[in-house]
Amino acid sequence: MALIRPRLNDYHNLPFRQGDVEFAIPFLDEDIPLYVDPFLLWKISSQQDNALHASLVNSFNQLGHLFVKGKEVEARKILIELTECNEVGLGNSKTRQGKKVGEKTANEILSLFKLVPQVNNQGFQHFEEIQLFIDNISKDRISDITCSLIKSFLIDFTIDQCQKLQIPIEKCTIPIYDYKTQKIKIEETFLPINPDNQQPIILTPKRWLRYVPWINYDDYFENYYIKDVEKTFDGKLNRVQILNFNRNNYDLVQTYISSKERSSENLANDPLFSQIPVLSAKRKFASILKLPTGKTNNADKEYEDNMVQIMASLLYPHLDFAKEQSRTDSGTQIRDLIFYNNRSFDFLKDIYDTYDSRQLVIELKNVKEIEREHINQLNRYLSEHFGRFGIIFTRKKVPRNIFQNTIDLWSGQRRCIIVLDDSDLELMCEVYESRQRHPLEVIKRKYIEFTRSCPS
Repeated sequence: MALIRPRLNDYHNLPFRQGDVEFAIPFLDEDIPLYVDPFLLWKISSQQDNALHASLVNSFNQLGHLFVKGKEVEARKILIELTECNEVGLGNSKTRQGKKVGEKTANEILSLFKLVPQVNNQGFQHFEEIQLFIDNISKDRISDITCSLIKSFLIDFTIDQCQKLQIPIEKCTIPIYDYKTQKIKIEETFLPINPDNQQPIILTPKRWLRYVPWINYDDYFENYYIKDVEKTFDGKLNRVQILNFNRNNYDLVQTYISSKERSSENLANDPLFSQIPVLSAKRKFASILKLPTGKTNNADKEYEDNMVQIMASLLYPHLDFAKEQSRTDSGTQIRDLIFYNNRSFDFLKDIYDTYDSRQLVIELKNVKEIEREHINQLNRYLSEHFGRFGIIFTRKKVPRNIFQNTIDLWSGQRRCIIVLDDSDLELMCEVYESRQRHPLEVIKRKYIEFTRSCPS
């Protein structure tokens, strides 16, 4: 059975949830759109993380000193290798394959150790500063260099997590930067393997991940440069001119870095998923109730957009949201929500065992009345991609003859399609607000009602 946006644990059929583990569960076919922020390693109250930050900054500075001592080719070659870390699967690649920087960019980075006297004398305190001096260096490069320089720790972390969670690991070889010898060595170890490309997978602690690093060019420009620096110039400078200005005025950059250190008290990692507040859920439901059925004034799209945000939050943490997708079935555009079935709830384990439902598909239909073809459309889709269980959310109660159609489908093919309407959605929102029960129980109740109507 083909999975949508498969994760490592889904491939190995391991039912843990994202909220239950210390790392970001990696996708097999694309990157996680988050990045390691080295500033978090500096800021977190952990001797281990602080030591790792010191180690990676020292390693980076060591490359600069190697460059200054005349070993430019060697230093440049090492840095180029460090600028991509495909094993961690962080960033925005749709294939988990990135591209290293070229010799020109690597040379520009290392030349900072010659061109900036303060860097030449004392090195960097936060190496992500290079974003403020070199063009085309952003969060993905900073994250990859960080992971590459502390890869040895990440490998140990990965092995430890795999042993705890029974994730299979295999013997593999992997390049690692050796701080002592200042060389990249190929080492043999044991790691999870991506079945799609046979590449080793390295797990990354969630506590280090952010969408944007704490120190970044846009923040520097908007919150420091144009307020405290630009006012001294007649006319606006472009990005390249600003980067050149920074190299010649390093003390101003250090002032910005110091301000970021002082203001980091509330800095935290970005969660992989955040539920919308109760008030937001209620407002979105109120908006849905006001919508007409059909496509008038894009009512169908507005219904779907609201439902995506509501359902992803209402079903969390028992169901991790996988993806929203549109498909065309018999000439009709259909919006689906796909969830990972982690079997963390008795109902979810039941549909997994009974219908082989490794992922849960919810179809959204803003129609006046559910018709037989809507049931048949979802049934065909289940045949292609999923197990034999699906859900339709619509506006009105399902007509008796269509409900009987779902019963007949179960009787003939042992497939289960349940239909929920606005009244069920309202109850789910009420349960979400009370926090005393889980909204998933409303779907469970609907499922029980369905099974009681099926012939024994």
